[in-house]
Amino acid sequence: MTKSYITSSIVLFNTQLDQLVRLLECINESKLIDHVYLIDNSNNTLVDYTATTKYFFVSYLKMESNLGYGAGHNIALRRAIQDRSEYHFVLNPDIYFTPDTLPMVLDRMRKDISIGQLMPKVLYPDGSMQYLCKLIPSPLNFFYRRFLGRHFDFFTRKNNELFELRFTGYLHEMNVPCLSGCFMLFRVSALKEIGLFDERFFMYTEDFDISRRMHSKFITLFFPGAVIVHEHAKESYKNKKMLFIHILSVIRYFNKWGWFFDAERKIVNNKVIELLRKQMH
Repeated sequence: MTKSYITSSIVLFNTQLDQLVRLLECINESKLIDHVYLIDNSNNTLVDYTATTKYFFVSYLKMESNLGYGAGHNIALRRAIQDRSEYHFVLNPDIYFTPDTLPMVLDRMRKDISIGQLMPKVLYPDGSMQYLCKLIPSPLNFFYRRFLGRHFDFFTRKNNELFELRFTGYLHEMNVPCLSGCFMLFRVSALKEIGLFDERFFMYTEDFDISRRMHSKFITLFFPGAVIVHEHAKESYKNKKMLFIHILSVIRYFNKWGWFFDAERKIVNNKVIELLRKQMH
């Protein structure tokens, strides 16, 4: 069998050097990815590129301004398509994993050509679960999660139980419409069909948007057979500027897909819930 050409991209913004080196070491140990694009959106070049030069498979691209998360990855994706990459990993710099993780997820995708996108199980550093499989969101989902919080714990927990599909226990594979942007394995031919990241979303909701489009034509798979660790910072909960960016992206998302009148959302979500409940029995 001819070896696939496999690429990856990591978007940086004032990224801690130790995080980046740790991730590059994980990639290097996997012996799987042929080329990694580092897209640096920082105002200043804070990443010491000399620390990455030992990785022969790395290209460092310094942007003149902060393009945003999706636009940054699109630069790498266009190059990957041009170079005829077959699979592409979109990775956050604050993740890490064991050497067998990337081969496991790639092997799963290779076994089923109907899979367009895949995400493994994601844990916090303390070993607890990150519930990153989601239904197509409604405005109320975002409102409950972002503004009710612990002050209305009953409503928040009830919302999350269904919206984040917690009732499944995350024990088995699931074909769900929204997967997290912290780790996205794409089949490049599927991306060429559904399109790249929508650059109207500077940061946040771009993963909802691209997963939703992918789910409409391909399987978007949660694969618990492989595990990564994600040091999730939740910056929009700490930083008012990031909160504004988050809210703006949410508004743009619903302007694109519909606020309360989104027929596709109801059809897709009901189908997903029905299939998952059957799977559990």
